[in-house]
Amino acid sequence: MKTAITVRRLAANRGVLICTLLACATGSVQAADPGAQGMFGFSDGEQVYAHLCQACHMPDGRGAQGAGHYPALAGDPALASANFVAATILNGRRNMPSFRHVENFEFFFGPTWLTDTQVANVVNYVRTHFGNRFEGEITPAEVAALHP
Repeated sequence: MKTAITVRRLAANRGVLICTLLACATGSVQAADPGAQGMFGFSDGEQVYAHLCQACHMPDGRGAQGAGHYPALAGDPALASANFVAATILNGRRNMPSFRHVENFEFFFGPTWLTDTQVANVVNYVRTHFGNRFEGEITPAEVAALHP
């Protein structure tokens, strides 16, 4: 009986140790210089949209309604302002989460974040696709200036 309790306690301690090591490793990855490709390994606007945005805004950019309201990006006049779109990605809006890189976070795992290059590229992508034909591109430096 005493051996079974000791084995369970040892297994629990190992589990806690593994979780702690994973948390430390994740934290150190988050703090590293992300480079232009950030935590995903790509910076192309179409790839960023396909991997992050289309889950809510749909592959055709028409948005969705159901458990939540995910606004359409297709034909949205708000996309005329590249700064508005970039600020929305960085800071979130209504039910949309923020994708800004945060050094300190209060969760066990770090948040999903995008680099300024990725934000600029996905903003330029949505402003020129899904029937949108807005002129002018936003640069990573302009995105950086939008950080709070």
